[in-house]
Amino acid sequence: MTLDYGIAPPGYRLPDRTRLGAVRLQVADVGRSLDYYQHVLGLRVLDREDGRAALGAEGEDEPLVVLHERQGVRPVPRSGLLGLYHFAILVPDRAALGRFVAHLGRLGEYAGSADHAVSEALYLTDPDGLGIEVYADRPRSQWQHQNRQLHMTTDRLDIPSLLAAAGDQAWTGMPSGTAMGHVHLHVGDIERAEGFYHRALGFDKVVWSYPGALFLSAGGYHHHLGNNTWSSGPPASAADARLLQWTIVLPTAADVAAAAHSLRAAGNEVQASEDGVVAADPWGTSVRLTQPSG
Repeated sequence: MTLDYGIAPPGYRLPDRTRLGAVRLQVADVGRSLDYYQHVLGLRVLDREDGRAALGAEGEDEPLVVLHERQGVRPVPRSGLLGLYHFAILVPDRAALGRFVAHLGRLGEYAGSADHAVSEALYLTDPDGLGIEVYADRPRSQWQHQNRQLHMTTDRLDIPSLLAAAGDQAWTGMPSGTAMGHVHLHVGDIERAEGFYHRALGFDKVVWSYPGALFLSAGGYHHHLGNNTWSSGPPASAADARLLQWTIVLPTAADVAAAAHSLRAAGNEVQASEDGVVAADPWGTSVRLTQPSG
């Protein structure tokens, strides 16, 4: 795809049809987390076994979040840890986001909010302190760009307008068509993050002048991945609630092999898994590359 914005990597470039899959989270109490993810976020349990649960949207078989219990792990400190800043659940339309706003109001659940020009977003924190965004995109025809960068900002969200968009339909859970839209990470250094995710893995750079942050994507999306240096760390450890792994879904097995080759050529260790490959960024955050199942 040729775009009027963004900077392509110098070598391998991820396919336009790249998307994200499930995030795997380490939590202290899977029962407590399930209560939150079901009743506040509106996800439904797809599969559960001792110490593990997979959750997805209504009418969908593919999980969005997989919880792994490790009793005694520490909650995320307010200053954050290197690793997850937030994962972002993309609802199908503005009306669905408005219904979610009304649902949170009925529960009395606090959420931050922002208008990012390309999207409208709500921000929550789960019982372990892990960050969550729930958002709806504006149409791509409304996205603006200048000097090859997409225009993204953080402005006040128009809550009354969202509630009006919801109409009279009640919230019944995360609707069919909901997807994992992007992942945003705390990293130790933007240049090293660019080396791994842009030059080696093959994401396009789309926003690079935002203070302390870099946004990357495939296929012209506003971002599949955010990186920021807003936490001094240290990296999340096995003793912390944390992101265990996030998932990039590529169109074919050949695409997975090509991305793995590019990562290895840049000096990164890549390990085979049952359904693809796994690599870790310079701060130990694990990313799985796979192709659609079935």
